[in-house]
Amino acid sequence: MRVLVACEASGTVTAAFRSKGIEAYSCDIIPTYGNHPEHHIIGDAIEEAHSGKYDMLIAFPPCTYLSNAGAVRLFPKGVRNEKRYQKGLEAKAFFMALLHAPVTHVCIENPTPLKCFELPPQTQVIQPWHHGHPYTKRTLLWLRNLPQLQRTDTITKGLQSWVKVHRNVTKRQKTFDGIADAMADQWHNPANFDKQLSLF
Repeated sequence: MRVLVACEASGTVTAAFRSKGIEAYSCDIIPTYGNHPEHHIIGDAIEEAHSGKYDMLIAFPPCTYLSNAGAVRLFPKGVRNEKRYQKGLEAKAFFMALLHAPVTHVCIENPTPLKCFELPPQTQVIQPWHHGHPYTKRTLLWLRNLPQLQRTDTITKGLQSWVKVHRNVTKRQKTFDGIADAMADQWHNPANFDKQLSLF
């Protein structure tokens, strides 16, 4: 199986799948800051996702203009910022191109989107504290031919907001190791998947 991890510069998810013996590659328009540049493709994630070379796609498309957290910037003083709205539509088109890529198994990750962009309903909501990290960061998954990610190490006490604790955008965007490991552990062998899977 070959896995493409789109819009990933850290190499975190790629490394997790590689640890399972899976041929995985990250892809972004910027160089990787991970430890294995030889596993990173600098280029257009959509072009790579539509290349027909991969069996699984895990993608982290940019969320700046789609996220509900940006509502105050999209509607300053209750009036829609048209330039930002157009950027949101472009971000939606990018998201949908990944979601409908010709790949058998697909996972798209993003935060809660603004309703006005009318993204499809998500398959699942996950949190870092489901996978061994004492933080809250509501994250949505859109899955096609993949089972929902099962919790691996639930923490319920002493939780902090990841966004408030870490102001550095690069650090905030990096996938949590526990989530990356859960994806690799649970999805590295499609033969183990249940027959009833979410579809888009």
